[in-house]
Amino acid sequence: MENNQGSGGGQNEYFVVKAKENGVHVIGLTRGQDTRFHHTEKLDKGEVMIAQFTEHTSAVKVRGKAIVLTKFGTIDTEE
Repeated sequence: MENNQGSGGGQNEYFVVKAKENGVHVIGLTRGQDTRFHHTEKLDKGEVMIAQFTEHTSAVKVRGKAIVLTKFGTIDTEE
């Protein structure tokens, strides 16, 4: 997978979220002086979301039981 590092430092890095239960929320947070929610997705058990950080998204919050895969490793929200 190609990693197109932009000038935004971390921009265009991909991550994967796999829901382990119904109703997992993936929430995108904005860049800039004020961090705000700008997008929310709801995943059901077994659903996978592949996303990336962009010029608008600086952070992501995951609510619920899920596995998150990044270039830094795998995170299980239950641990």
